[in-house]
Amino acid sequence: MPFPDEFAHGVVVADYQPQWPEQFEQLAAQLLDTLGTAALAVDHVGSTSVPGLAAKDCIDVQVRVASVDEERFVPPLAAIGFRCRPEPWNRCEVSAGHECGKLVFAPPIGARRCNVHIRRSDGPNTRYALLFRDYLRADERARRGWGAFKQRLALNVTDLMDYGQIKAPATEVLMAGAERWAEETGWQVPSLRAVTGVAERGT
Repeated sequence: MPFPDEFAHGVVVADYQPQWPEQFEQLAAQLLDTLGTAALAVDHVGSTSVPGLAAKDCIDVQVRVASVDEERFVPPLAAIGFRCRPEPWNRCEVSAGHECGKLVFAPPIGARRCNVHIRRSDGPNTRYALLFRDYLRADERARRGWGAFKQRLALNVTDLMDYGQIKAPATEVLMAGAERWAEETGWQVPSLRAVTGVAERGT
């Protein structure tokens, strides 16, 4: 759930912005400096990671870690202003039928909008985020359809929480297509040593 200062942005789905990858790299460098070797890799995920895809102007960052340990990650991120989201759904999510622990952080007040997701590197939720990204990067028809859907939804639903709840079941339909694509192409989670478009440390 957004913190009070984040509600001011409302729901605006913008055309793809070419500066998003560079802004991700800046965030990734900051996170790597702060977390050190605890961060195995930092991935650009979510809609802003897909060239050509319309998205809310909020960078989603996934930090792959060996274990989601609140005591290890909350203090160093809090020290540089990142705020741990307290809601249960920001501490645990169900992916592929498995409950997956996670941590989600909002940016410092006044900083560039982002969500920082701390997830186990071998978790099904980590796979889900990377499959979403790679499928939409690869499939132009799916990418255009998903972007058009989000833009139409944002025109009619201005509350951020309502927007997310309506989008959730549509995302599951999209991901069913992504799973078929993964099976057909032999897609696998990019290894920590083979990935491109991420920042890495400790590999």
